Amino acid sequence: MLVEIKRRALHRSKIIQGQLRGVETMIDNEVYCMDIITQSLAIQKSLASLNKLILENHIKTHVKDMLSSGDETAQSEAISDLLALYELTNLRTNNK
Repeated sequence: MLVEIKRRALHRSKIIQGQLRGVETMIDNEVYCMDIITQSLAIQKSLASLNKLILENHIKTHVKDMLSSGDETAQSEAISDLLALYELTNLRTNNK
């Protein structure tokens, strides 16, 4: 993993952990439901940000290497990985 992306991803992960602990506390304290949902949505945005960092790293390292390798199998695998992610993202988006 690229050093800067790893640093940012770990930082984001720690923020998410804190947010989750906050939601647990809110639930335990029976805080107003809309406030819990608001915090839950903030966590989802944080997770999306983390996913973007991980994807950035994957493209800058693995995908780049696989596509430039000259190995057709590796190139096909890189393309398949990205298409699978696209499909997964569309399934998630379309089910909302």
